[in-house]
Amino acid sequence: MRLKRKRRKAVFAAILALAVCMLAGCMAGTEDEKQGEADVQLIWYQVGEAQKDDDLVLEAVNAYIREKLGVTLDIRKVGWADYNQKMRVLMQTGDDWDLCFTSSWTNDYLQNVQKGVFLQLDGYLKKQGKQLYGRMDPRFWEAAKVGGKIYGVPSEKEIGNCPVWVFTKEYVDKYDIPYQDIHELEDLEPWLALIKEKEPDVTPLYLTKDFTAPTYMDKICDPVGIEYDDEALTVKNVFETKKMRSVLATMRKFYVAGYINPEAPVASNDKSVKRFVTKGDGQPYAELIWGKDLGYEVVVSQIMDTKITNASARGAMTAVNQDCAHPKKAVELLNLIHTDEYLRNLLNYGIKDVHWDKCAPDEKELKAAQGKPYVYDFKIKLRENAGEDYSVPYWVQGGLFPTYVLDNEPLDKWAMVKEFNDASREAPSFGFDFDLESVSVQAGAFRNVLDEFGKALYTGSVNPDRYLPRLQKKLEAAGI
Repeated sequence: MRLKRKRRKAVFAAILALAVCMLAGCMAGTEDEKQGEADVQLIWYQVGEAQKDDDLVLEAVNAYIREKLGVTLDIRKVGWADYNQKMRVLMQTGDDWDLCFTSSWTNDYLQNVQKGVFLQLDGYLKKQGKQLYGRMDPRFWEAAKVGGKIYGVPSEKEIGNCPVWVFTKEYVDKYDIPYQDIHELEDLEPWLALIKEKEPDVTPLYLTKDFTAPTYMDKICDPVGIEYDDEALTVKNVFETKKMRSVLATMRKFYVAGYINPEAPVASNDKSVKRFVTKGDGQPYAELIWGKDLGYEVVVSQIMDTKITNASARGAMTAVNQDCAHPKKAVELLNLIHTDEYLRNLLNYGIKDVHWDKCAPDEKELKAAQGKPYVYDFKIKLRENAGEDYSVPYWVQGGLFPTYVLDNEPLDKWAMVKEFNDASREAPSFGFDFDLESVSVQAGAFRNVLDEFGKALYTGSVNPDRYLPRLQKKLEAAGI
């Protein structure tokens, strides 16, 4: 009996020792995890040109988010012309990344979701992204859904597709041009002729390789879509619609007349080019932003009624890699960026007293704006070299409503954008996504055909009577 008791005691002691070791190991593991969390670095790919003070701003960002979340960022910027191709290669080769800019127009959101590249975020948004999720217009989240699930965080900005003509104010004033009455492409013609005659050093209609002629259609798989006013939801090839054929014929007429810069199909935006009018995607007070970038005042006229489409509501988003090692931290970071005033403006404008200064608004303006949403009691003024040292696309990193307004902008700018969004109406096809899985080869082939013909056709540099049949033939061969 004594031997058995000794044996039991020995076994018990061994079990106790093992338990203590396991507990110690578990506790050590917890500490390791905590240490690991403190050193988490997230790689974020963004579209846009690298800036002189990127490292300076990133240092300030990392100091802040390290303390708040135990994370640091490695932001990798890729130029506009290269971003789409760069991300395609990155995703095919399996290189490391955690977050990336995605949209309906570059690094295609829908296609990447359907390929399984992006992480489903619904569960994370309920916990790590709760604040972010609750404060955003639900229509952005509706657009972010693919198959009923969310795979990207939208940047809350203007929600509708609102293409506009952007006129240089100097020439509008000089020739008393009724720009507010100019909507259709054809409405431009007499004023383009006037500018060509009176201002030989000015490009009447300035276009670049990224220009797309006005398209009165919600594209579900370019070039296939549904025309905005078609309640019957008839799916059409845009190049077979009466409206697009008319637009392309007019573009050709303008090009032959010398109204369009001859290098348009291959041109990148050159701010030094003097122009009368170009095309932009509008929102309230967008002309103030464009004027700041160009260095002179512009005014705008809306081309067509604003329509909310999946493409417009997906105009700027951030996605998380399906293989991200720290998805909770990634969503925590996005939540902080969208809800933290200091961090959002640091990313957007750079460092206070280095890139910008606070300034007081007009007292009457301040009084009139009181009680409106998204209104601060100050404005900011960019320092003289801020445009050269740190200037970023303001919608790439997050929503716009927490950002400060510039000294030349209305204090209630974001309240007006909110009103614009509230008044915008959905296109009949809003919320519908075409599942590309069974025709992905054809869709890819369409893209190649459009890359071959689109720039030349849209800018009027080739005759549509000759080139449209060739385009259609290739689309048919590709499976349109």
